[in-house]
Amino acid sequence: MTVIDINDRIETENDWMQAGACKGLTHLFFPSAAERPQARERREAAAKEVCTSCSVRADCMDFAREQHEYGFWGGESEDERHAAGYRLIAPIGVRARSAS
Repeated sequence: MTVIDINDRIETENDWMQAGACKGLTHLFFPSAAERPQARERREAAAKEVCTSCSVRADCMDFAREQHEYGFWGGESEDERHAAGYRLIAPIGVRARSAS
Protein backbone atom coordinates (compact mmCIF):
# COMPACT_ATOMS: atom_id res chain seq x y z
CA MET A 1 0.00 0.00 0.00
CA THR A 2 1.30 3.46 -0.91
CA VAL A 3 1.24 6.18 1.72
CA ILE A 4 0.70 9.73 0.56
CA ASP A 5 1.94 12.52 2.78
CA ILE A 6 -0.54 15.38 2.45
CA ASN A 7 2.07 17.77 3.84
CA ASP A 8 4.05 17.32 0.60
CA ARG A 9 1.30 19.02 -1.37
CA ILE A 10 2.29 19.99 -4.88
CA GLU A 11 1.47 23.54 -5.89
CA THR A 12 -0.91 23.72 -8.80
CA GLU A 13 -2.09 26.51 -11.04
CA ASN A 14 -5.23 26.77 -8.90
CA ASP A 15 -3.51 27.76 -5.67
CA TRP A 16 -4.79 31.30 -6.27
CA MET A 17 -8.18 30.04 -5.05
CA GLN A 18 -6.91 30.07 -1.47
CA ALA A 19 -6.55 33.87 -1.66
CA GLY A 20 -10.05 34.52 -3.01
CA ALA A 21 -12.14 37.14 -1.20
CA CYS A 22 -15.12 34.84 -1.77
CA LYS A 23 -13.87 32.08 0.52
CA GLY A 24 -16.79 30.93 2.67
CA LEU A 25 -19.38 32.86 0.65
CA THR A 26 -20.55 30.10 -1.69
CA HIS A 27 -24.17 31.16 -1.24
CA LEU A 28 -23.42 34.42 -3.10
CA PHE A 29 -21.66 32.82 -6.04
CA PHE A 30 -23.91 29.87 -6.87
CA PRO A 31 -27.71 29.91 -7.13
CA SER A 32 -30.02 27.97 -4.91
CA ALA A 33 -32.58 25.67 -6.49
CA ALA A 34 -35.42 27.53 -8.26
CA GLU A 35 -33.85 30.96 -7.66
CA ARG A 36 -36.11 33.78 -8.81
CA PRO A 37 -34.77 36.41 -11.23
CA GLN A 38 -34.96 39.23 -8.67
CA ALA A 39 -33.12 37.12 -6.08
CA ARG A 40 -30.47 36.28 -8.65
CA GLU A 41 -29.94 39.97 -9.43
CA ARG A 42 -29.49 40.76 -5.72
CA ARG A 43 -27.18 37.78 -5.14
CA GLU A 44 -25.01 38.57 -8.16
CA ALA A 45 -24.78 42.26 -7.19
CA ALA A 46 -23.49 41.21 -3.76
CA ALA A 47 -21.04 38.77 -5.38
CA LYS A 48 -19.79 41.49 -7.72
CA GLU A 49 -19.07 43.70 -4.69
CA VAL A 50 -16.92 40.95 -3.15
CA CYS A 51 -15.04 40.52 -6.45
CA THR A 52 -14.35 44.23 -6.84
CA SER A 53 -11.46 44.28 -4.37
CA CYS A 54 -10.32 40.66 -4.76
CA SER A 55 -6.61 40.23 -5.43
CA VAL A 56 -7.13 37.13 -7.61
CA ARG A 57 -10.06 38.37 -9.68
CA ALA A 58 -8.25 38.09 -13.03
CA ASP A 59 -7.10 34.52 -12.30
CA CYS A 60 -10.63 33.61 -11.24
CA MET A 61 -12.19 35.08 -14.37
CA ASP A 62 -9.69 33.32 -16.63
CA PHE A 63 -10.29 30.01 -14.84
CA ALA A 64 -14.07 30.24 -15.20
CA ARG A 65 -13.82 31.16 -18.87
CA GLU A 66 -11.37 28.36 -19.68
CA GLN A 67 -13.18 25.69 -17.63
CA HIS A 68 -16.71 26.64 -18.74
CA GLU A 69 -17.78 27.10 -15.11
CA TYR A 70 -21.25 27.71 -13.77
CA GLY A 71 -21.93 30.38 -11.17
CA PHE A 72 -20.40 33.79 -10.57
CA TRP A 73 -16.61 33.90 -11.00
CA GLY A 74 -14.14 36.77 -11.26
CA GLY A 75 -16.82 39.43 -11.31
CA GLU A 76 -18.77 37.74 -14.12
CA SER A 77 -22.03 35.86 -14.25
CA GLU A 78 -22.61 32.90 -16.56
CA ASP A 79 -24.57 35.22 -18.86
CA GLU A 80 -21.73 37.75 -18.99
CA ARG A 81 -19.18 35.02 -19.84
CA HIS A 82 -21.52 33.69 -22.50
CA ALA A 83 -21.93 37.17 -24.01
CA ALA A 84 -18.13 37.56 -24.05
CA GLY A 85 -17.90 34.43 -26.20
CA TYR A 86 -17.12 31.88 -23.47
CA ARG A 87 -19.80 29.24 -23.70
CA LEU A 88 -20.92 26.88 -20.98
CA ILE A 89 -20.79 23.24 -21.98
CA ALA A 90 -24.54 22.95 -21.30
CA PRO A 91 -25.96 26.39 -20.46
CA ILE A 92 -28.80 26.07 -17.98
CA GLY A 93 -31.24 28.29 -19.89
CA VAL A 94 -30.52 26.64 -23.22
CA ARG A 95 -30.81 23.18 -21.69
CA ALA A 96 -34.13 24.09 -20.06
CA ARG A 97 -35.55 25.56 -23.29
CA SER A 98 -34.51 22.59 -25.40
CA ALA A 99 -36.10 20.13 -22.96
CA SER A 100 -39.57 21.60 -23.42
